[in-house]
Amino acid sequence: MSDKKSIPQDNLLLIANQLIQDHDAYIKGMRATSVEEKADVLVFKGEYFLDDNGLPTTNTTAVFNMFKYLAHKLSPEFTLQD
Repeated sequence: MSDKKSIPQDNLLLIANQLIQDHDAYIKGMRATSVEEKADVLVFKGEYFLDDNGLPTTNTTAVFNMFKYLAHKLSPEFTLQD
């Protein structure tokens, strides 16, 4: 039996976005706008700060790393409600 808490997507996004804002690597505008669960891992998505040509910028790596941090931190604790 899993010890994970079942949580609605909106509530999980509130938690995730608070963690983002409190993190040392926070960049203004960085925000998780959606989350899905794949093989027990929470996958967060949002603005990736791409340039006008759709290519990564220096902030893109920071956002990717933040979403990875959220996955590692929150996946062991939460599962999305159906």
